[in-house]
Amino acid sequence: MKILKIKALALMAGTLLSTSVLAEAEYTFKLHHFLPPVSNAQVNFLQPWADKVEAESNGRIHIDIYPAMQLGGKPPQLFDQARKGIVDISWTVGGYTPGRFPKATAFELPFMPLSARITSMALQDYAETEMQDELKDVKLLALHTHFPGSLHSRTKDIKKLEDLDGMKVRAPNKVMAEAFSILDANTVFMPVPTMPSALSKGVIDVTALPFEVVKPMKIHELAPHHTEFKGDRGLYTQFFIFSMNKKAYDSLPADLQRVIDDNSGVPLAGFVGDVFDAYEIGARKDAVDNGNTFNTIEGAEYDRWKTTLQPVTDQWIEDMNDDGYEANRLLEKAKTLIEKYENF
Repeated sequence: MKILKIKALALMAGTLLSTSVLAEAEYTFKLHHFLPPVSNAQVNFLQPWADKVEAESNGRIHIDIYPAMQLGGKPPQLFDQARKGIVDISWTVGGYTPGRFPKATAFELPFMPLSARITSMALQDYAETEMQDELKDVKLLALHTHFPGSLHSRTKDIKKLEDLDGMKVRAPNKVMAEAFSILDANTVFMPVPTMPSALSKGVIDVTALPFEVVKPMKIHELAPHHTEFKGDRGLYTQFFIFSMNKKAYDSLPADLQRVIDDNSGVPLAGFVGDVFDAYEIGARKDAVDNGNTFNTIEGAEYDRWKTTLQPVTDQWIEDMNDDGYEANRLLEKAKTLIEKYENF
């Protein structure tokens, strides 16, 4: 119910701001992210969130949003920009800094995610109990994931494991880079904004993305062959970090800190997950309307992919244990929380 309340208030925020007599802003914060202003993330998540915070603070908090790295730097620097106070709030991909948030990578393992809503709520719950050390230098607003990603190919259909052999595949994170390597693909890592150029020039042949990103980047016009995974779990997801500079948060009086707190945590993660799930449907339709081809990995072939990629999870467990983490416990907790929120 709290998530539904966040949704309703987000939709009402613009009306509240236009019809209420709001106080002059006492605190103005800069929110920085890497996607275009027309992206799903800004239009349906970041802007409604900022409007809601402003409305609930009666205009005492104002948030200016700077998309597309307008304040400088590169996407992998966004978390540190918030941590250091270069900006007040940032939203970025956790995998842009490999090794920085190792515990969260349990949710990025092959065939872990369900919907963005379920996986995001599970991840945020997990972060609140397991990731305090990794996130101690910021005020965490929410961790969340996108809808499970699909494969998008420039030149040919991907119908089975062997079809990726020798292809240049853009991996979204370290875990999936290892997965594609097992499939004998040549993996390339690059941030989202560089992909259209890379596809058009043949630097990459295939990219792993949710349709939610395919649409604004017009990837469906460059990679018209899509492969989706239909089974008990999606192929993969990756996590995003929405965080606030600690000093900026601490500068607020208690009543305004409560406004931030009320718009953070598991309910916010669920709201963001709903946004990403809903947008996925319409974004996929753009590829359908473009006349693109769609392939489905299911049944016995789906099981082949799961079995073939199991060594990625096995290696993750070994590496995490070597680094002093209780890998099996963390993985089981991640799975348990996903099951919990599946029935939430």
